[in-house]
Amino acid sequence: MKEYRINEKVRTRLKHPLGNLILGSPEHTMSVLAEAIAREKPPKVCVVGDFTALKTIEYNIPVDLYVIDNHVMRHPFNVPLPERVKVYRSCNPPGRITAESWDLIKRITDEDTRSLLIIEGEEDLLTLPVIKFAPNDAFVAYGQPHVGLVLVKVTAEKRKEIDAIIDLMEE
Repeated sequence: MKEYRINEKVRTRLKHPLGNLILGSPEHTMSVLAEAIAREKPPKVCVVGDFTALKTIEYNIPVDLYVIDNHVMRHPFNVPLPERVKVYRSCNPPGRITAESWDLIKRITDEDTRSLLIIEGEEDLLTLPVIKFAPNDAFVAYGQPHVGLVLVKVTAEKRKEIDAIIDLMEE
């Protein structure tokens, strides 16, 4: 895989949620997420972001893949390691998707183990490869700071949307 760098077109596009925006407090958004998981039984649940990862752990929401960078809003943040997860590490500078992170996410989403990917750098853009490689009907959740939670259901159409965003990025 190639390495990609964000540009203004992509930055503008990513200001809009990639999926369903659930407005409200963590208590409310986690309740909606838990109900959606119980109702739809997705094959995988992936969470990108430290605050969202912490809340899913606190609310006992089953997650198959966590992607964190030990920061929230650029401030150091400590997410307690969830139980029984396979831990991976990757380097991914801000504003980029490295080939290493890209390949690792592709491999992890194919596995059947609960996984935690700890990023040295920034995890925000890694939402794109997580959505691209997660199985059909998987859920990908990430926080929308001070607003709520974005819940993406992975479909072929959603993957095309992600491919179009990636095509706008600089190689």
